[in-house]
Amino acid sequence: MARMAGTAARAEALLDVGVVSTTPVAGGDICTTTRLRLTDGRGAIIKTRPQAPGGFFEREAEGLRWLREAKGAKVPQVLAVAEDCLVLDWIEPGKPTTDAAERLGRDLAATHAAGAEAFGAATDGFVGLAPLPNRSLPSWPEFFASRRVMPYVRAAVDRQALTSDEAAIIERAMRRIHELAGPAEPPARVHGDLWSGNLVWGTDGEVWLIDPAAHGGHRETDLAMLALFGAPHLQRILDAYHEAAPLAEGWHDRLPLHQLHPLLVHAVLFGGTYGGRAAAAARSLIG
Repeated sequence: MARMAGTAARAEALLDVGVVSTTPVAGGDICTTTRLRLTDGRGAIIKTRPQAPGGFFEREAEGLRWLREAKGAKVPQVLAVAEDCLVLDWIEPGKPTTDAAERLGRDLAATHAAGAEAFGAATDGFVGLAPLPNRSLPSWPEFFASRRVMPYVRAAVDRQALTSDEAAIIERAMRRIHELAGPAEPPARVHGDLWSGNLVWGTDGEVWLIDPAAHGGHRETDLAMLALFGAPHLQRILDAYHEAAPLAEGWHDRLPLHQLHPLLVHAVLFGGTYGGRAAAAARSLIG
């Protein structure tokens, strides 16, 4: 009860409006999430984490705002952000539907089409609690190999989540990244961590994107992440996306390439079989 009272007081100070009630929200192992009912009738959600890494919530807020500016896929409004918390509009969760999935596919294509100034972002960020290097590079293959794969290969080896033989397979794939990457595309405005847990299927019939690792990247990356861990009505999402913004030939064969990053991040954070799965994905690309 004391924690909930402290959370309510923190929200009131940031929003300059009273909190009528607080309700814990289940799910998530990185932050404590609490639903707020405000005196002005609005609903909100506050995410808190004691001793969060510097810039942790600020980077998330920047990513949400940037994605929201695209006016494509739906993104909750940022109401307040501080070093220790983030406050967003509350999205009432509902059930996944095929109509909402179809809209998500088209809307995600619009978000990607909004583009980015470069491959990367102005500042480094986070994917989960793992640091996410974002310094830009001239092409996506260079960016992907240098910022999204090799740092996590080294970290996974250090944590004994990836063997030296497995690391060598991934390194071989990265030496061939230019031939594996497919046709060159301009930087897309990508979510960067688009697994099903970061989709909120709202009672309003929309699908809302949360918890981004947003940056200028390759649009196939978001689709590969959805495919890696699965999502409700995934095929409807992919079909609608492809109808709105046709993907380059061979995109499906490139999914394992884009899945290297999330698999390696999971290897670093959780260990288990993720390192072996990353090596298997790399092996499938190079034969």
